[in-house]
Amino acid sequence: MRNTSVYDCSIIELNRHHHTKGNISVVENNQTIPFEVKRTYYLYDVPGGESRGGHAHKGLSQLIIAASGCFNVTLNDGNVKRTFTLNRPHQGLYVVPGIWRELDDFSSGSVCLVLASEKYETDDYIRDYNEFLKYKNETSYERDSHTEV
Repeated sequence: MRNTSVYDCSIIELNRHHHTKGNISVVENNQTIPFEVKRTYYLYDVPGGESRGGHAHKGLSQLIIAASGCFNVTLNDGNVKRTFTLNRPHQGLYVVPGIWRELDDFSSGSVCLVLASEKYETDDYIRDYNEFLKYKNETSYERDSHTEV
């Protein structure tokens, strides 16, 4: 998972059902998303100007959804950064392991829903950006050292 790229991450269109009484979107394990959801949480009441995230995961995948309002998610693989604006509850950003993520620019009343492939595990987190770069570079080194000349 150390050699993943921001280009492995993408927007997933969720199944959307329109109804006069309101809309519904459905997420199904291993069908709508390429993993089984083992943990769900949501961020809300994020004060203006604050950011969330600021970490990477070694093995955990996520689907990040703007259930209400909007916010930006900046993904970084150590070489390339991509920023996604999430503002539709029928779309989710699929984030693979080994990607640094930062969430910011939350609109008033926004709710960020996160579906995770694993339960909370402290050892899965990389919370220091320099440690993240070291983690990613170890893979490049390992990959290069196994290349036959």
